[in-house]
Amino acid sequence: VALVLKALTDKDTGVISSMSDIDAVGHRAVASGEVFKKPTLVTDEVLVKMEELCDLAPLHNPAAIVGVKACRAAMPNTPMAFVFDTSFHFTMPDYAYMYAINYEDYEKYSIRRYGFHGTSHKFVSQEAAKYLGKKAEELKIVTCHLGNGSSITAVNGGKSVDTSMGFTPLAGVPMGTRSGDIDVAAAEYLAKKENMSISEVLNYLNKKCGVAGVSGVSSDFRDLSIAAAEGNKRAKLALDVFVYNCKKYIGAYTAAMNGIDCLVFTAGIGENNMQVREMICENMEYFGIEINKEKNLQKNNGEIRDITGANAKIKVLIIPTNEELVIARETVELL
Repeated sequence: VALVLKALTDKDTGVISSMSDIDAVGHRAVASGEVFKKPTLVTDEVLVKMEELCDLAPLHNPAAIVGVKACRAAMPNTPMAFVFDTSFHFTMPDYAYMYAINYEDYEKYSIRRYGFHGTSHKFVSQEAAKYLGKKAEELKIVTCHLGNGSSITAVNGGKSVDTSMGFTPLAGVPMGTRSGDIDVAAAEYLAKKENMSISEVLNYLNKKCGVAGVSGVSSDFRDLSIAAAEGNKRAKLALDVFVYNCKKYIGAYTAAMNGIDCLVFTAGIGENNMQVREMICENMEYFGIEINKEKNLQKNNGEIRDITGANAKIKVLIIPTNEELVIARETVELL
């Protein structure tokens, strides 16, 4: 943190003249539980509650807390804010976020679908509406945040109504090293066979599965594409499993919203992997989804790209995400 602040205030290369120019610091936080439904200014009490929520996002929340504590130590008089990945998804109806478990257990432990990548899904859905010259309230959009962690969201009228990730970021489509959706009984079966604890099984599902586990090659989709082209059957299978699950969610959310106006790709894979985009949109003409293959092959230029095919009924856009901008905006709103 000290190095960052030094760089920001450097007389020759810095972007601010002094620390007093910093009005607040926004921090991305992945999991909020049902405790925090909106961006929140950091207090000692908030930090205690956040530490209690680390089990929901063991890969992300502890790091966010460390970052806040370091910034508070370096800037004790500067407001800090948590902006949650989950906030955008609190508009989901109860039938979408509820798991079919004993209702009393939901009430006691808040076990439900939360969803993640909310700042990204919010940003690109709003940008899509601007690009199309329409109000967000008029549109039904499926946003595909595809990266090392991937999630797909149904955005109806500017609000998230369903999303692929669940109680934790482990659920949904297969990811770089995360399994995505899996029958929990299969996890128990594996634990017994391999003499693994619950924590070990979760670590396995989070860090040793996904396309890396299926392929045995890499969690990087660029490596998978190369390996598949060279005849590696497991690499091809990993790509096929990922694409198939993305297609399923797009179809499901189109049904859930009773239609779709726009399909958006964003994040590392969504913005840069032309092969994956083409595979996902392939054979979806009956849906009204078709891409212009030449436009799809154009490299990322940092701007919105319209790759909609000539006969398509549904707009297909590539929109660079900007989670930092959303975090900054929502932090300012708290001041």
